[in-house]
Amino acid sequence: MTSAISRLTSAFIFIASTVALAATQEQIHLPSGSFKHLFVYKEPGRFGGWPANNGVWVWGNEILVGFKQGWYQAHDRDHSIDRNKPNVFLLARSVNGGESWSVEHPDNFLDRELKPRPSPGIDFANPNLAIRVERTLYLVSYNRGKAWEGPYSFAGLHEDMTARTDYLLDGPREALFFLSAKRPEVKAGSFHDRSFCARTTDGGKTFQFLSWMTGAPLTTRSVMSSTVRISKSELVAALRRRDDSDGRKKTWVDVYASTDNGRTWAFRSKVGNTGEADDPRNGNPPAMVRLRDGRIVVAYGNRFPPLGMRARISADSGKTWGTEIVLRDDARTWDFGYPRMVVRPDGKIVTIYYYTTKENPEQHIAATIWDPDVFRDK
Repeated sequence: MTSAISRLTSAFIFIASTVALAATQEQIHLPSGSFKHLFVYKEPGRFGGWPANNGVWVWGNEILVGFKQGWYQAHDRDHSIDRNKPNVFLLARSVNGGESWSVEHPDNFLDRELKPRPSPGIDFANPNLAIRVERTLYLVSYNRGKAWEGPYSFAGLHEDMTARTDYLLDGPREALFFLSAKRPEVKAGSFHDRSFCARTTDGGKTFQFLSWMTGAPLTTRSVMSSTVRISKSELVAALRRRDDSDGRKKTWVDVYASTDNGRTWAFRSKVGNTGEADDPRNGNPPAMVRLRDGRIVVAYGNRFPPLGMRARISADSGKTWGTEIVLRDDARTWDFGYPRMVVRPDGKIVTIYYYTTKENPEQHIAATIWDPDVFRDK
């Protein structure tokens, strides 16, 4: 009876949030002169993709973003990357707030043997720190991504993890990590991984499971979170969602919140849809930032025509959302998105994603620099 009630409650939340979203699904475009679209990485014959899989870090006007580089091969129903040729992880760096970029081949970036736990532990207070999470592993850099240590394992947590980079630092040795794992009680091979929160208090030597971030039904996927801190106790996380339970795939972005620093979580709102109900693809993860005035912004790729990048702004910590903002709507195919996002010292947002257009069909890494204050009253 309890599980049936949970399923009914979850279904009601999904239906109610969908109706509420549909009622406010107006869109507004970026005003002319208020934004820039830039290339972060573009190379003939190559595929650049998935910044959300690889992380973003910011130190003032210095921005570092990870992505995967492969060989371009056009596909209609798969990513346009040649899976028979080598692909590598790369970094792109900007030292002027995203206005120009250079590509780097980082030293010791993932492809090597697992190391023992870090000793004496990670210095989370280091001002040049960057941490990258790749499924069951994590890496650490103390010089803004020029060289990396590790990889290390998430000792004591779930073995079949599907995590990406999302963490909040709470002290010299304490941090929260927002991860995900496949659920053994759900059939193998399906998209049923589930987000959870873990904590370390010894600099990453050990981790303690705190809580699952989403509840029943477990067949509804939650993965690739993007989390911000609102206060000492309140956290807000945007999550990639997918549900196939009725035979029609639905993909969207939800916001969940914790008011006890990650120990428990509750649904707060639905942000937006990320794909067609019968689309064979897999939706899009969100990127979220908190502005200096306390507003939060979520960006995501929308695979509903017209295809392109979207954003929404909340002035009440994700309880409600303003009009959907069209960052751009010129994507050539569904194979785009996966954003990461940072706020510059001047308050402008840099949204980074992979993209394809009629003029530039090979997938590349792009950035949109835009001013959220344009939409303060929208």
